[in-house]
Amino acid sequence: MVRRHELSDEEWGVLSGLLPRTETGRPRRDDRVVLNGIVWKLRTGSAWRDVPERYGSWRTLYTRFRRWALDGTFTRMLEVVQAQKDAAGDVDWLVSVDSTITRAHQHAAGARKKGQAVKKRHTLTPSDDPVAD
Repeated sequence: MVRRHELSDEEWGVLSGLLPRTETGRPRRDDRVVLNGIVWKLRTGSAWRDVPERYGSWRTLYTRFRRWALDGTFTRMLEVVQAQKDAAGDVDWLVSVDSTITRAHQHAAGARKKGQAVKKRHTLTPSDDPVAD
């Protein structure tokens, strides 16, 4: 049974060969369980500590996520899957550019910062009629 935020058997079949393997050291948690935990975290947007226990320790998930992100595993996965789907004609490379703008309130620009004094300049100009002065 595939849960809501987990990889299907087909998705796992594509990605499993792209994960790094280690031959030495102690046996580590199953890569599929860890990858499902990472996918769950990214799809739900929750904190690492909130990942369900069925995926293992959140520290394991975070450590493996950081390791795979830094060594380029996720980039490699993306490139391989994109190449496979593009070769099969499943990718539409149409790009949409959003030109929406957001306007600021008229008082938002040029506001004085706290602590800055306002300096007024008074210019004295002599008039033509000294009696009027």
